[in-house]
Amino acid sequence: MDSASGGGGPPDPNASSGEGPSSSSRSAAPAATPVAAEPSSASPAPPSRYESQKRRDWNTFLQYLKNHKPPLTLARCSGAHVIEFLKYLDQFGKTKVHAAGCPYFGHQNPPAPCACPLKQAWGSLDALIGRLRAAYEENGGRPESNPFGARAVRIYLREVREGQAKARGIPYEKRKRKRPTVTATAVVGNVSVASTQGGGVDGDGGGGGGVDGGSSSKTVAAAAATSTAV
Repeated sequence: MDSASGGGGPPDPNASSGEGPSSSSRSAAPAATPVAAEPSSASPAPPSRYESQKRRDWNTFLQYLKNHKPPLTLARCSGAHVIEFLKYLDQFGKTKVHAAGCPYFGHQNPPAPCACPLKQAWGSLDALIGRLRAAYEENGGRPESNPFGARAVRIYLREVREGQAKARGIPYEKRKRKRPTVTATAVVGNVSVASTQGGGVDGDGGGGGGVDGGSSSKTVAAAAATSTAV
């Protein structure tokens, strides 16, 4: 009876160990690995094209001062030295500038090549001076002593612009900004629509059409005078 009831039998090893399917799966599951923290500081954005070009131009000018005979320091640099630097850059130019005696002087598209030298275009020099002028002040230079903003440099650039315009047959003209103006047609048209609507209302009331017509004509005249003044 006792053996049949199972009271005196040996204990079940699985039951005594306490390990079931759920416990074994939990022990077999890999431990969670900590997630590596991302660096808080993001990489700085690369400089723009303008900033990169400005840095190269500034380094080129400093190298020119270093190789100058006699060597020049930035504190002793003047507008005359800036003009010398611009003339030095002409040897690296790619723009054909015809001489006064060239048969293609003033031709925008010459039919054949000529022996005239290549120079830096006026637009390139003007943009270069703008970048160097900003770089000078960014590197501790005072605006009142900026050699790139000297009057002699501005005169030289103007002479280069006028000379290249004649030699190449390409006029350099600044675009004028158009200011918005109110036309008389639009003003009179809006007033006419308003007077027509007002005439209908007065006509329904009876006898008001004549008064509305006189007031609308005065309004149109005032609007025309206002548009003419604009």
